[in-house]
Amino acid sequence: MPKYMITREFPGAADLTPSEMRDACSKSNGVLRDLTRSGRNVQWIHSYVSQDRFVCVYNAENEDVIREHARVSGFPADRIDLVTEIVDPTTGE
Repeated sequence: MPKYMITREFPGAADLTPSEMRDACSKSNGVLRDLTRSGRNVQWIHSYVSQDRFVCVYNAENEDVIREHARVSGFPADRIDLVTEIVDPTTGE
């Protein structure tokens, strides 16, 4: 399944309280669960949080399901990039 990086511009992302972060993640999980139950193939792997954005890594059947998640959850998907390769330090060995 293709892997995507989703950039979500979210001013103050790093300032969310643990409770606010938990609520946001719970909302996202609920939308993902509903999408999966309706036959869509999508999985949230993890997200990186910086001061003003989230960069999320998803496995998904296509960009449309990521856009649907963004629409239903209310979380922006300002940029969606297909991951074409994964490299790490061992790639250079």
